Amino acid sequence: MSTPIPPQDEIAALISRHAPRTGDFTTAIGNLTFHRQSSVTESLFHAARPSVAIIAQGAKDVTLGTETFHYSRMQYLLTSVDLPVQVRVVEASEDKPHLCVVLGIDIADVAALLDSESASGAAQQKILPATRGISVSDVSPDLLDAMLRLVRLLDKPGEIAALAPLIRRELTYRLLNGPVGARLRHMALASSQSHQVAQAIDWIKHHYAQPLRIEHLAGMANMSMSSLHHHFKAITAMTPMQYQKLLRLQEARRLMLVEQIDAGTAGYRVGYASESQFSREYSRQFGRAPMRDVGQVRAQLSGTTAYGTPSAA
Repeated sequence: MSTPIPPQDEIAALISRHAPRTGDFTTAIGNLTFHRQSSVTESLFHAARPSVAIIAQGAKDVTLGTETFHYSRMQYLLTSVDLPVQVRVVEASEDKPHLCVVLGIDIADVAALLDSESASGAAQQKILPATRGISVSDVSPDLLDAMLRLVRLLDKPGEIAALAPLIRRELTYRLLNGPVGARLRHMALASSQSHQVAQAIDWIKHHYAQPLRIEHLAGMANMSMSSLHHHFKAITAMTPMQYQKLLRLQEARRLMLVEQIDAGTAGYRVGYASESQFSREYSRQFGRAPMRDVGQVRAQLSGTTAYGTPSAA
C-alpha cells in the first residue's frame, strides 16, 4: 500500500504541474491562479486585489507603505481591499521554485455569508477597528483541505460548475473564522469604517486621473474628512492623496511598458498637467527617471511575465 502524500506536498505538486514554468497561470476556475518563480526577484509594484494567497513552497515579501509582510510555506496572505504594494520573491531556485496559489475574494460573497450567519443566529466574531488591509497567518488544516479540493477539481472539469462555488463558500467561511478573519468581516459590513474606506478606495481606483477633493471623497463615503483620513491611513498605510499618486505612477509605468508610449504622454494620461512634475515624482517613487526605469524593468521581466499581469501577492 502506497504512503499517502501529505496535503502540503500534494498542493505543491499540483501547482507545479499546472504552472510548469516561471509565470502566472489562470485556470478554468474563476479567480483561481497559480504562480511560479524560479529565482529571487527585485521588488515589483503590483495592484493587489482582495484575495487569499497560499505559499506551497518558497517565500515572499509584500510591502505596503513602509511596512513589510513576510510569508512562506504553509502561510497565507489575506488582502481585504485593493492596495498598491511592492512584491519580492525572497526564496526560490530552479530546484525548489516559489509556488503559490491565489484565490480572488468577492466582498459581496463575504457579505452574503455574513447575512446567512446572522439569519441562522450563528455567533459573530468581535469586530476590529479599521486596521491594515493585509495580514499574514498560518494555513490551518481545514483551510488547506478546502483549497486542495478546489485545486483538484481542475482534473475533473465536469465537476467545476457544480462544486467550485460550494468550495469557494467553504474557503470564505474558513477565512472569516480564522485568526485574521475579523478584518475581512469588517470590510464586508456596510456600517463599518473599513467598508466606507473601501468605497473611497473604489472611487479613487476608477477616477485616479481626476483631481481629488477630500471633502467630496469623505461625503461619498459618508465620513467626516478627519475620520476618512484616519481610517484610510489605518487600512492602506497612506493618505488618500498618496494612494492616488501611487496609482497614477503605477498606471503610467504600465502604459510605458505595455503600450510603449513616451513619458510625457503617460503622465498626461494619468492626470499630470506638468511633465516635469510627473518626471520628478516618478523618479522619487521608482528611483530612476521614467524611460530609464522602464528599460530596466523591461529587461528584468524579459522572458518571464508581462508587467500588469496579475501576480501573487
